[in-house]
Amino acid sequence: MKQFKTFAAILATSTALAGAAYAECEVTLKSSDTHPDGYPTVEAVKVMGEKLKESTGGRICVEVFHSAQLGEEKDTIEQTKFGVIDLNRVSMGPFNNLIEETKVVSLPYIFRSTDHAHRVLDGEVGQEILAAFEPHGFVGLAYYDGGSRSFYNSQKPITSMGDLAGMKVRVMQSDVFVDMMAALGANATPMPYGEVYSSIQTGVIDGAENNWPSYESSGHFEVAKYYTLDQHLIVPEILVMSKASWDKLSAEDQAAVKAAAAASVPVNRELWAAREKESEAKVRAAGAEVIDNIDKTPFIEAMVPVYEKHANTPKLKSLVERIQAVE
Repeated sequence: MKQFKTFAAILATSTALAGAAYAECEVTLKSSDTHPDGYPTVEAVKVMGEKLKESTGGRICVEVFHSAQLGEEKDTIEQTKFGVIDLNRVSMGPFNNLIEETKVVSLPYIFRSTDHAHRVLDGEVGQEILAAFEPHGFVGLAYYDGGSRSFYNSQKPITSMGDLAGMKVRVMQSDVFVDMMAALGANATPMPYGEVYSSIQTGVIDGAENNWPSYESSGHFEVAKYYTLDQHLIVPEILVMSKASWDKLSAEDQAAVKAAAAASVPVNRELWAAREKESEAKVRAAGAEVIDNIDKTPFIEAMVPVYEKHANTPKLKSLVERIQAVE
């Protein structure tokens, strides 16, 4: 109970500080994001709020709490389920153990490109995965871009699987990621993100994997100048709403929420694409060596045991096949 009071107190205080900004709104939806102000997902939810306020004649507003003001993702997911937080932008990873369908889009090389990911998520499969959230206390509203993750290291260019053999590579704490590295012949080293720079610098690890903006903004390109653009993970972010909050809305207002969320997706994609280009330009200008012409086929073929382990039910196998069939 103590944790619920803490979050409720934060929400009450923040509402008081907001003052007149939301005074005219009949309903103010609280939205959480761990990313900082200005980040593509944060800005997209702000746009959603503007669209929703406009379409409801000012009755419904969205107040965005960025920078993990309401807690880290694991905590905010729990609070969202119980309606303490109304809206939440989170990555798919934390849902993997709760909603099995989310594991499929977290598999290595499941998406051939960002465009392929968009076609899948905008289509029937994407809607099916969104619908899988509802029995667990959430309403899936929209997918946001989170970039594609690639390998970087301090030792040498990675041009083939053989170059990864024996390398110590930092990964997030995820069974899928650990198994992926083992299948590629590398040694997975889970550790907090904040320790990566010094660990590469001192030789504790040889490298890590992440998207362009993270590779650039963290300064990792300074100590790991070889970046191999293999795009092994293109894991979408997701915007969900508490089912408890959703059920308090009329059918008309529910439709307005969905429409506003959908309208925010192209905004997120545009902002993310611009940020990726900016980060890539900075990295290349700084002298990092980018390897962008590797043959991904052996990497993809090596994932067979990872898929067998983590997409291990008829439902998940079918989702994998349908995603792979999308042109």
